[in-house]
Amino acid sequence: MGKQFSALMRMNMAGIPARLGLVLTIVIGVASAVGVLIAMLAMGTGAQREAMGNVRPDRAIIRSVDAQNAMASSVPKDQAPLIRELPGIRRNAQGQPIAVTQALVFIQARNKADGSLLGFPIVGAGSGLTDYLPELHLTRGRMFRTGLRELIASNKCVRQLTGFTIGDHRTLRGGDWTIVGNFDLGRTEGNCVVYGDADTVLSAFGRPAYNEIDVMLQSPAAFGVLAQAIKANPTVRVAIKSEATVVEEDNGQLKFILDFVSYFVGGIMAIAATIGAANSLYAIVDSRRRDLATLRALGFRALPIIASILSEAILLALPGALLGAALAWLLVDNLAASPFGASFRLAVTPALVLVGLGWAFTMGLLSGLLPAVRAARLPVTVALRAT
Repeated sequence: MGKQFSALMRMNMAGIPARLGLVLTIVIGVASAVGVLIAMLAMGTGAQREAMGNVRPDRAIIRSVDAQNAMASSVPKDQAPLIRELPGIRRNAQGQPIAVTQALVFIQARNKADGSLLGFPIVGAGSGLTDYLPELHLTRGRMFRTGLRELIASNKCVRQLTGFTIGDHRTLRGGDWTIVGNFDLGRTEGNCVVYGDADTVLSAFGRPAYNEIDVMLQSPAAFGVLAQAIKANPTVRVAIKSEATVVEEDNGQLKFILDFVSYFVGGIMAIAATIGAANSLYAIVDSRRRDLATLRALGFRALPIIASILSEAILLALPGALLGAALAWLLVDNLAASPFGASFRLAVTPALVLVGLGWAFTMGLLSGLLPAVRAARLPVTVALRAT
């Protein structure tokens, strides 16, 4: 059976130049489907890479129990001093624990591009913000001061929205707030974010509690120590998660939407490519009717014939997958995108190339199945009549 399969594969491969048009139809169809799928999945991968760009294993986020996100969390003010004294939290050069209280409120501003309103968070941050975020680098101006209505805005805000350069004033809840600094956040451009003093934000917006407390750990291993201390202290009613876990959860919905759209569109393209490849393979099998029937008459079994047609279909699909992946990498890798208000760069990664190869393998297998069965069932009388 192995010898029969090997002989059939040599015959199939030798016949490719004579059927180059049909072969190219399969390769181009698969390349189109795989290229579109990888290009669209690159959005979800790029969004995830952007979100995780500054994540550190020695940072953790504390929110109220069962809170699904920061806005749904409520940490009472009297809990903050208790949390700061728990073991496992790193201290700064002044000996103060690096545990930054945060209060989030969402506001809107005008988009410079089209004048539409875009929402973004103002983050009221307690003392120690630069200790917790060493990647926060002021590019202009200075830090906000405690107790004053002062804000610092990321350079993303400056580029995207009106009213966030140094000296600009914004009216929020009847009060006048001044932009005193602009900053970048490490390796990622990120979304627009504005920082101010936590207690001033709470007072201005009438909020009674913080949304979360962000802590710098003594080491990644100290996460378990702090988690156990929180669990053992009945006066502290909060839950702790690593920064990576929180970022993945907060960005999970966006990635799910992007991946769902990618697979939906890619699936439609794959169906079309599979049908086209099946038609081409049917034509290839029809052109070999006499040869295949003769081989059946000589004693070749049905199973090697089916296996050879399926293998041929898969081998023709894989170059299409590599071509589609190469085109996606050349055309969309590192391309800027801003769906649903999020900003990131598309990323074509080796993992996506493997997804594309798996996609092509499946298309080749499905497209070759029926033609392979048809080839194996060719009657011997076809060869005899041809003779």
